[in-house]
Amino acid sequence: MIKANKPKILRPEDSQPANAVWFDRKKYVTVNFRVQRPKDVQVDIQPDKVILCCKNDTDDVFYNELYFYETIQVNDSRERVYDRTINLLLRKCKPDYAWPRLQKDPAKPSWIAVDFDNWRDWEHEENEGKEEYDKYVDMIQEMASNKGAAPDMGDLSDSD
Repeated sequence: MIKANKPKILRPEDSQPANAVWFDRKKYVTVNFRVQRPKDVQVDIQPDKVILCCKNDTDDVFYNELYFYETIQVNDSRERVYDRTINLLLRKCKPDYAWPRLQKDPAKPSWIAVDFDNWRDWEHEENEGKEEYDKYVDMIQEMASNKGAAPDMGDLSDSD
């Protein structure tokens, strides 16, 4: 199947960047561009960058060009337009690798922020769970080895 080339999105005059928040997961990176009632939305997701152009409910023009920290899988990434956001779900080429930042350039643009409401330190989740499991197993083994005499249950009645 030959994919039709999308028309190139050019930066309009008098445009401004849309504010964006992002968070990282094992396989995906999520970016939410905050635009009130977006319209005329154009999104071009490429392996190393995304270009977004749209208008809001008062016809302000937004344009963002963002080079990613790492490459993404275009065919398994998508965008969705909501009433107050344009959501990008970007599939990482290297799963299980935490991105320390969203953009390639270490200088953080003022319009990008971390979405702390959805942020998780997933890198250590497995290890923390294993540690808790190991403590539980140790506790059960200790209880099993220290069992002494069986408790006297003669005073329990059979009636419920």
